[in-house]
Amino acid sequence: MKILVTGATGNVGRMVVDELLARGATDVRALTNDPAKAQLPPGVEVARGFLGRLETLPDALAGVEKMYLAPHPATVFEVCRLAADAGVRQIVDMAGAKGGTWQVIEDGVEASGVAYTHLEPGEFMANSELWSAQIAAGDVVRDAYGDVVNAPIAQEDIAAVAAEVLLSDRHAGRSYELTGPEALSRRQMVAAIGRALGRDLTYVELTGSEARAHFESIMGEYGEWYLDGLAQLADHPQAAVSTVADLLGRPAMAYEEWARRHADLFR
Repeated sequence: MKILVTGATGNVGRMVVDELLARGATDVRALTNDPAKAQLPPGVEVARGFLGRLETLPDALAGVEKMYLAPHPATVFEVCRLAADAGVRQIVDMAGAKGGTWQVIEDGVEASGVAYTHLEPGEFMANSELWSAQIAAGDVVRDAYGDVVNAPIAQEDIAAVAAEVLLSDRHAGRSYELTGPEALSRRQMVAAIGRALGRDLTYVELTGSEARAHFESIMGEYGEWYLDGLAQLADHPQAAVSTVADLLGRPAMAYEEWARRHADLFR
């Protein structure tokens, strides 16, 4: 069974390749725009291309039975039609919460008529890298919505779930909300990073125009969008769900464990 992993240079896609190999997959093709950067393992077939350049996809899709679809909203309908025409029989996509920013991914996949499984992760633990420059420079973290609660997930767990679903025929037509094992406030996350580093970090709450200016300074045009998302979480906090543990038979990675594994991000 040939499996195509798209976005194989990206953080999650690259991990999906490794997870498939660890689970015994022997016919993995990786779509990447930059094979050198992806540093794919021996035995993985490399297809040079990009979801945004449709002309690169027919060769990549030839002979593929299952596909991991990285999120690229601009061309998702066209990509999925090409997959259907090529005979792909299942698409496992990474989208997001239903009705949210990434709903177009699920819409495009379902419109193709191909069997699907939707992966719907919440915020990535890796988004905490927003704090890395401040933590590397000192013990004070300036941030906003410190008491907003959600259940961020490790990208490693998303990749593990994707591989599990790709290697089974039991998940067609399913949508899986994916979170970490615990709901935490942003203050608690900063404290967890401090413990992972052996330091006491101080959280300083920003509000109003000061918060907006701060996030725009580190995220550019996406700063306001990110703040708006935090404001929505304030009204609708995200609870942790057990989906990762249910599918993998082991707990999802805890936030503090993620911080220990990735402590170099904050040094």
